[in-house]
Amino acid sequence: MSVGEPGAASTTAPEDPYAPLRTRPYLGLLALTALVGVPVCSVAFGFLALVNELQPLVYTDLPVALGFHDTPMWWPLPMLALAGLLVGLTVRHLPGRGGHEPADGFKAGGAPSLAELPGVACASLASLGLGAVLGPEAPLIAIGGGLAVGALRLAKRNADARAAALVGAAGSFAAVSALLGSPLLGAFLLMEVSGLAGPVLGTVLAPGLLAAGIGALIFTGLGDWTGLGTYGLALHDIPEATAPTVSEFGWALVIGIAAAFAGAGVRRLALFLKGRVERRRVVGTVVAGLAVAGLAIGYGAGTGREPSEVMYSGETALEGLLAHGATYSTAALVSLVACKALAYCVSLSSFRGGPIFPAMFVGAAGGMLLSELPGLTLTAGFATGVGAMAVAMLKLPMTSVLLATLLLGSDGLTVMPLVIVAVVISYVVSARLTPPPSPGGSPPGDGSGVSGSTAR
Repeated sequence: MSVGEPGAASTTAPEDPYAPLRTRPYLGLLALTALVGVPVCSVAFGFLALVNELQPLVYTDLPVALGFHDTPMWWPLPMLALAGLLVGLTVRHLPGRGGHEPADGFKAGGAPSLAELPGVACASLASLGLGAVLGPEAPLIAIGGGLAVGALRLAKRNADARAAALVGAAGSFAAVSALLGSPLLGAFLLMEVSGLAGPVLGTVLAPGLLAAGIGALIFTGLGDWTGLGTYGLALHDIPEATAPTVSEFGWALVIGIAAAFAGAGVRRLALFLKGRVERRRVVGTVVAGLAVAGLAIGYGAGTGREPSEVMYSGETALEGLLAHGATYSTAALVSLVACKALAYCVSLSSFRGGPIFPAMFVGAAGGMLLSELPGLTLTAGFATGVGAMAVAMLKLPMTSVLLATLLLGSDGLTVMPLVIVAVVISYVVSARLTPPPSPGGSPPGDGSGVSGSTAR
């Protein structure tokens, strides 16, 4: 019977999606990913520790060593100009262009080669350590995937593309899981980014979860052994959350809509600036660094608060923002949201890093600002702002809900219904604000995504 004849489909056995799980090579792949999780997470831990040490070294210890009594207000200008110079030279001259372009979004891609990893590390360390408004998750994903695939290629030169993809995903899982506070949250992030579903999801997630679980143990052990502590999202000094009210559900709708428009504005401005920076990469990135420094200095001079609140990704500043929310005047919160968002746009257009934590910080500050109005508590405004802005920038609804709720521990469960409403509204409105894809290309202004692959 030919393929085109009726009934042909009944004679063709359906492909078994679980077949790979029953094979000996798949068991070997699981063993390899378990082994890969140890060195990958050790490198990821060292990367995060170096970033965390660079920030106080550059902005606290270095000014004192040079004879200043305290860090001068103008200090971010030369530091961020230096960051721009280093990133611009790395993008221009090293293989891999320093990693993905953060303005292009957060999307699935192949792991960088071993030759490209030095450029990824140099560009991201200069960006994150010297004050650009980006997070460490994107370089961690790239470094973890690149190291894992590189190890596979060295161990098995004829490894097929599917095995390389699975091992690369496992390396990314392992590298980013402890940063996000949970291997499961890392799994949801990479699952949504890659668009996996159905039985294929289990095939790919099993090696990744194994590597991530082992990696979390490595992070904990290295944190205790080195005395540097561990990394994670959970906040500790949290105002008690109360049961959601009808008025707070109304505010969740407002926050979701506002975050969608804010996210669309951030993406479009970042892409507009990216086009200008690419024309003269080194000079453009230096100017971008000066712009971020100017926004930080302007915020500090105008509010009397620390310029560093505008700089960096904001991941370690979220706890202080929530715990000391009462010390911020309305004008200071407005200035913080505006300056941080603009610095985020400029950093996305020019530097190297991830978009998650700055989006969370901008959303948190915006939610806190709205909580000064009647009918919205501080913790609810904080959580819904985090979730709504995260999904507006990432287009990953499940990950955004988990980010906002796990951030607050047990209180996150109390406000989760509000977070879900805000995330869904922001997700839908963001989709409507995103132009449809052009034939054969990505939609203009689409920021849905971080790629583990390098920009080419």
